Amino acid sequence: MKQIELVAYLDNYLNVKEISDDSLNGLQVEGPQEIERIATAVDGSESAFQAAAEGRAQLLLVHHGLLWGTSFAFTGVHYQRIRLLVDNRLGLYACHLPLDMHPEIGNNALLARLLKLEELVPFGEYHGKTIGLAGKLPVARPLPELATYLADLLEGEVQALDFGAQEIRTIALVSGGGGHVMDQGMERFDLLLTGESSHSTYRLAEDAHQSVLFAGHYATETLGIRALGDMLAERFSLNHTFLDLPSPY
Repeated sequence: MKQIELVAYLDNYLNVKEISDDSLNGLQVEGPQEIERIATAVDGSESAFQAAAEGRAQLLLVHHGLLWGTSFAFTGVHYQRIRLLVDNRLGLYACHLPLDMHPEIGNNALLARLLKLEELVPFGEYHGKTIGLAGKLPVARPLPELATYLADLLEGEVQALDFGAQEIRTIALVSGGGGHVMDQGMERFDLLLTGESSHSTYRLAEDAHQSVLFAGHYATETLGIRALGDMLAERFSLNHTFLDLPSPY
């Protein structure tokens, strides 16, 4: 498949041109013009670039790319990363907020599907866009039981703040670092489910009497990028490899 055709499809499918973001979404580093093998990973890092190159991918799709809002010199670690891509003739495509909020293969849509949430509504504003979802469990579940269930689903550790409801029915979802939504009407919901914890989020939850589950920034954002790669592989008969390179956060 032609790189230009795949990039055009992705830009349109993910609506990258219409979504304001700190990330430079889209093709960040050009690669070969013919694409047969793609790889996906959560993060644009040396370990991901090396693994994609070893798998002979021509294009790597990531949730967290290299270019974020501000200019920087290609020196030090930035130079090392770019050189790895160029030396291995590996293209890089990034999709940050467009992947968090996508209605079909977005991180939050897939989290909601895993939890079998019903009556879904948009929730969680960031950069002027609603990036998360909220909904109801089929039946209420105790907070510790839900934390264990989620840990099994995502194959990772889940940290609970039990400052609020102990029986959980309504859940707001914001993958990654979603603590910023704590003041966006969370009193309507029993639980905030997000990825990464912070000191300030702890205090906000404590003072707001809000229960929170932190399921890991990495773990809550593997879903979308992997689903995107699988979809592209099926649609365009491409070879796809998901590179699972977790962090403890």
